[in-house]
Amino acid sequence: MLSGKVVLAGLAGVTLTIGAAPALAVPQVNTTPTSASKDPSRVICEKVQETGSRLNVTKVCMTAQQWEEQKRHDREAVEDAQRTRTEPSGH
Repeated sequence: MLSGKVVLAGLAGVTLTIGAAPALAVPQVNTTPTSASKDPSRVICEKVQETGSRLNVTKVCMTAQQWEEQKRHDREAVEDAQRTRTEPSGH
């Protein structure tokens, strides 16, 4: 069985590898269920950092329902890009 330190080191390595990959500017939305979070019309504002810039941050406000739709759309776009990805030779 693996020790806790080995597991944590492996997890940290995976996290660093994933974090180093280019990513879409996708805001993190708190999805912890509370009584207020069940209202799809509540407005949530998030700061979105432009990809490739440390300084350009835009505040985006949408309803909880719009955030969920955006998250679904982003997930579909990534899955579609992965499905239609071609080899470097163009095949």
